Amino acid sequence: MNGKEISELFGYMHPGFFDPGNCEDIPEGVIFREMILPLHGGFLREYEKLLSADVSFGFYEGSISAIKDAVAAIDDGWAELYDEESRIYCAFVSGKPVSFCLLDSMGEYRIGGRTIKIGGPGCVGTLPEYRGRGTGLAMVERATKILRDEGYDISYIHYTAVSDWYARLGYRTVLEWDRNGIIAVRGFDEA
Repeated sequence: MNGKEISELFGYMHPGFFDPGNCEDIPEGVIFREMILPLHGGFLREYEKLLSADVSFGFYEGSISAIKDAVAAIDDGWAELYDEESRIYCAFVSGKPVSFCLLDSMGEYRIGGRTIKIGGPGCVGTLPEYRGRGTGLAMVERATKILRDEGYDISYIHYTAVSDWYARLGYRTVLEWDRNGIIAVRGFDEA
């Protein structure tokens, strides 16, 4: 995907994103990124970190209020996005969800003469007391593989300030923006 196609895709996926009032809570000078990872062709990097034996991964099946409480401990605004219909993927330590994300379908788009199916992990967080152990990145790697196995073409990270973290798995920044609009667009010709 070239820069023009990336801009077009952002507009399709997030119409009106920079309309007045939508980004006013973002402080001046703070930059966020949009990232993509083609799911075919070997772009996903394996995350090789030895995790403790009590770590497991899977879709969340417990009480929605319990996971909302965990999510709220990371970001209050995200908790409202987690609901009964959400596909919630987690890293568990001894059965307790410690890292979590929404695993979303983001639609199909006609870009560059072809239709691409896009999904991605969103609202990704790890409880503070479990950070630095590798569970969060291992969870995102597994969630990304699920999307690949389900036939998605691209995994998309929207609205992140931790692009270096996702880059460890092969995600690449394709668009940068701040409260005033798009700052930079980079193509990803392999996508």
